Amino acid sequence: LKNGIINENPTFVQVIGMCPTLAVTSSAINGIGMGLSTTAVLIFANLFVSLLRKVIPDKVRIPCFIVVIATFVTIIEFMLKALNASLGLYIPLIVVNCIILARAEAFASKNGPIASIFDGIGMGLGFTIALGVLGLVREFIGAGTLFDITVLPEAFPRTLLFVMAPGAFFTLACLMAALNYFRNKKKA
Repeated sequence: LKNGIINENPTFVQVIGMCPTLAVTSSAINGIGMGLSTTAVLIFANLFVSLLRKVIPDKVRIPCFIVVIATFVTIIEFMLKALNASLGLYIPLIVVNCIILARAEAFASKNGPIASIFDGIGMGLGFTIALGVLGLVREFIGAGTLFDITVLPEAFPRTLLFVMAPGAFFTLACLMAALNYFRNKKKA
């Protein structure tokens, strides 16, 4: 679990899954929603890839992994629609999110079901935390809100750039720099 959250965080350390990271995190709620959706897909995809790892032929393992992932993305998408929660076209893009395929290939295809479930939980929580923090910072600076609740007075200038695409890149860069600074300081 610690690996997925801290040591091998998919967003801040491995720098994978950037499409949803940059696109969805204009607010904390969107970031956390995408992170939790991805976590659910990671857990179930890892479990099923792990269970099927000895049955899937080597030559077709990647397409098989994508079919397993697509199945769980579709289930999650239907559940979100039933709850009237919408993250737009980004939920179907989870199918091609390299975090999920990378974990299926690098971990679940080589380990048992229990270890694969915990790997999915750890990586998913790391992704969720990263998206949540990124969304919080962007929403606070760009709109003066946290979880859609106004926290800054109207007199405080809004920096709308932060809720747009360039703000995502800038915020991600600053958070990654801060994380690397503290990680390197801890090692010294």
